[in-house]
Amino acid sequence: MQDHTALRGDCGNCFGLCCVALPFAASADFAVDKPAGKPCANLQDDHRCGIHARLRQQGFTGCTVYDCFGAGQKVSQVTFGGADWRTGGREHARRMFDVFPVVRQLHELLWYLTEALTLPAARPVHADLSRMLERTEELTLRTPEELGALDVGAHRQEVNGLLLRTSELVRAGTRGKKKDRRGADLMGARLRNADLRGANLRGAYLIAADLTGADLRGADLIGADLRDTDLTDADLTDAFFLTQPQVNAARGNAGTRLPASVTRPGHWTQAQA
Repeated sequence: MQDHTALRGDCGNCFGLCCVALPFAASADFAVDKPAGKPCANLQDDHRCGIHARLRQQGFTGCTVYDCFGAGQKVSQVTFGGADWRTGGREHARRMFDVFPVVRQLHELLWYLTEALTLPAARPVHADLSRMLERTEELTLRTPEELGALDVGAHRQEVNGLLLRTSELVRAGTRGKKKDRRGADLMGARLRNADLRGANLRGAYLIAADLTGADLRGADLIGADLRDTDLTDADLTDAFFLTQPQVNAARGNAGTRLPASVTRPGHWTQAQA
């Protein structure tokens, strides 16, 4: 796995699993309640969303933020060999819905491992990263029964040890004093034009924080909560372990500089119109 191509959602090859398997509650992110295993009322017979172009206007912002990292098509076409949950029977559907979140977690780990292997500074651990990537990919190819019994948490801990070492190696290359705000509560923080180069922001709560014009080059953003974070004109060049769901959840503009691994969300452009 040389890049993130296979780790992006491909709804055309998925059976709408995120619209069925996952629960959501009426909130600022979702207009209604929906229990796990029940199809969203907007899901059509062809597994497409009936309001995809109007999700935000209809109160389903959470859907525009979510990404399965390619787990949807893997479960639909590989794990279950293209057998639709609608026609495979109740037990078949239940197993598919149980397996989907497991594979989604594994694919998220594949995203981080794939990125880590592109970072020159992490070369001392590239061999270990490659072995872990192969092992993680092998886990995603197991049977539904094996995936259902998998201890994903234990595997995540193993992967995290390598990702922590990767972070240390990469951030060591940033000059100057680097801030360690791992897991920090920075909700609503005023960090306009802050120098956060090489910062450790793993798991930091940056909900609704003002990072306008902030310098986040070379920062570790794994697990950082960027919901409604203002990234207007911020520089995230070479920030690493940043995912598309994180970017989708934030606010930004044409001046926000992003790593090549993620794309500029369409609603950023719409917000400026």
